[in-house]
Order: sequence, then structure tokens, then C-alpha cells
Amino acid sequence: MSTVRSKVTIAINEKFCKRCGICIEFCPQKVFEPAKDGLPLVVNNNCTNCTLCDLRCPEMAITLEVEESE
Repeated sequence: MSTVRSKVTIAINEKFCKRCGICIEFCPQKVFEPAKDGLPLVVNNNCTNCTLCDLRCPEMAITLEVEESE
């Protein structure tokens, strides 16, 4: 029996992002930290693809891409 592992790539569209911090607050894995200008930065690869950041983003500035591998 093989185990399928997922790697999630998070992209933030800087043009759409209002730097509101909602993604930072709602992420249960603390994947984001704010840059000096408030733009969320991905600081670790602990994303579980819960999609809370994507669902809560009022500007739809976050895109999640899942790559599955065995």
C-alpha cells in the first residue's frame, strides 16, 4: 500500500492583496508572516491545504496548487 503525499504551493497576487492579514490570522499551521509592507509571506511548508486562507481572502489574492506524489 502506497501513501500519497501532497505538496501545496501557495501563490499570492500582490496586485490583488490588500494586506489585511486575514490569511495570517486564520491559518492554523502559521504558514504566513507579514512582510514590512504587510504582504503575507510564506514562511514554512506546513500547509495542509485546509484552504482557509483562500476562502477567507476578500480579494481572492491567494491561489493554492496541490501536487500529489507517492
